[in-house]
Amino acid sequence: MIDRAVDQFNGNLDELESAVGMLMIGRQYGWRVLLLIHSPTTVRKYTRILGIKQLRDVLPETGVLSHRSAAWRLVDGTQNFWKVVRGQIAGVRSTKADR
Repeated sequence: MIDRAVDQFNGNLDELESAVGMLMIGRQYGWRVLLLIHSPTTVRKYTRILGIKQLRDVLPETGVLSHRSAAWRLVDGTQNFWKVVRGQIAGVRSTKADR
C-alpha cells in the first residue's frame, strides 16, 4: 500500500510523509485514536493519499498502545466517541501519549 501511494503520489512530500506516518502510528494505536488526533479533513486527505476508503479497512479499531493516548482514555468505555469526533464535545482531542 505504501509503495503504491509513493509511486502514484504527486504533491508536497510532507503530506505523503504525514499520511504514511499516520498509517504507521495507526497500526499500534488503532483507527479510533487516529480520529481523536486528526481532524476529519486531515483524515480524508491522508486516506486519499494512501488510496484507501476508510482507516477501518486497513487498521485495527484499537491497538496495543491505544491505552497510552490521553484522548482515548477520556472516551474509552463511554458513548462520547463519535460526539468528540464530530466536534460536539470540545476539549477532548489530544495528540498526547503517556507511558
